[in-house]
Amino acid sequence: MHKISGLVIHGDGYGSKIGFPTVNLEFQGVDLPKAGVYAGDALVDNKKYRAGIVIGPGLKVEAHLLNFNRDIYGKEMTLEVKKFLRDYKKFKTEQELIAQIKKDLQAVAR
Repeated sequence: MHKISGLVIHGDGYGSKIGFPTVNLEFQGVDLPKAGVYAGDALVDNKKYRAGIVIGPGLKVEAHLLNFNRDIYGKEMTLEVKKFLRDYKKFKTEQELIAQIKKDLQAVAR
């Protein structure tokens, strides 16, 4: 299991635009797992949430937390990366991406 801790920062807002808001992490000095989509947990304010975690190219880390809807910009968060779900990839259409995110989040919820 990998742990990634850092501050929650503003991203580009694309996840919210397509219905899957994410938290973006600013972190330092962590060896990341390979780029891809993972199931895991997010710890914030001493509470744990199931999370779909994306390790993207260019050292980008973001997560969609299940059953979570709070503003936590500037707070410290730890992501526990537990299970590899699939490789990172670009999708041809937004609809394909949304369909895949729904499948990913079903796997995360298990």
